[in-house]
Amino acid sequence: MRWGPRAASWSAGLVAALAVVVVASAALGPVKLDYVVVGKVLLNSLSVPAGLAVGERTLRVAGLALSVPAPAVEFAPLFRFAVPDTATTIVTTLRLPRIALGAVVGFALATAGVVMQGFFRNPMADPSIIGVSSGAAVGAVATIAVPVAVPVPLPVAAFLGAILAAFGVYLLATEDGRTPVATLLLAGVAVQTLLGAVVSYLMLQSGRGLRRAVYWLMGHLHLASWDDVTLVAPVALLGFLVLFAYARDLNVLLLGEEDAHALGVEVERTKRLLLAVASVVTGAAVAVSGVIGFVGLVVPHVMRLLVGPDHRVLLPTSALAGATFLVATDTVARSGAGELPVGIVTAFLGAPFFLYLLRTREVHAL
Repeated sequence: MRWGPRAASWSAGLVAALAVVVVASAALGPVKLDYVVVGKVLLNSLSVPAGLAVGERTLRVAGLALSVPAPAVEFAPLFRFAVPDTATTIVTTLRLPRIALGAVVGFALATAGVVMQGFFRNPMADPSIIGVSSGAAVGAVATIAVPVAVPVPLPVAAFLGAILAAFGVYLLATEDGRTPVATLLLAGVAVQTLLGAVVSYLMLQSGRGLRRAVYWLMGHLHLASWDDVTLVAPVALLGFLVLFAYARDLNVLLLGEEDAHALGVEVERTKRLLLAVASVVTGAAVAVSGVIGFVGLVVPHVMRLLVGPDHRVLLPTSALAGATFLVATDTVARSGAGELPVGIVTAFLGAPFFLYLLRTREVHAL
């Protein structure tokens, strides 16, 4: 079967699986809801543009508040099922933002994981391999430990830390315009170790903020809001589209850099772009969720066993599987007697499963 129909059929199945998990997740919690009611609430939340209206927007110029006309898009709901107001409030206000953020973060981490595994031609690679997560951790913990020295919101500090770490690793590994993959990997390991020490030191200085810092490092979605979703979703989607456009080049890079160059791929330019986009996508996800492990490692590896190594199929299927996996694990994390950080659950479920794969299947370099 050609890659197009294979990607479409697998993606359709994974979208259906994601829909089932979303409905189940929205129904489960301290207040359990009927699945049919949840489905109706979710359908009621779907809307389409119905027209344009002119509203007012307040601008502040030189201390003066000015009201100016501004266009606004009006939306009309597709469905109007009769459901209790309580169920609507619980689903749309409390649970759906968290579910949506989990789906977006899982989508982003799995996408970056596929690219990193293909980039390094190693199924053991994950999005944090070049220090992105460690850099984000430094930014986040610094904001908690020394807020005067880092006077920016925690997600912004985490994102900037992630990008600076990735950029620093790239500079350290680049010489004469070339970035050997092995050197990049070793530089990433060294920088991760150094940043880990910085995080440990900052945690010692965090005082009363220690609990908050530890909780962030475990990975969480409990403070999710629609603002987080609207910030991360465009970055994740745009990054995915850019990376998917380079899926064929990523396939060719699996043959080796010399063969890729002979086949017309601008190797160094492609490597820079793949590394930059994957780092930005990972940084955006980690900035709002903390360090959530194993999503970018296990999900791409499992999907590669199922759909094969062709990145034109592997990228969309892994992204959807990552979204489904993180929503499901976060549902488990918040369904017990005491809520757990989702990073604990992903590691607890992902590590044994990954060990099972290593024991039952032969792992080859990509």
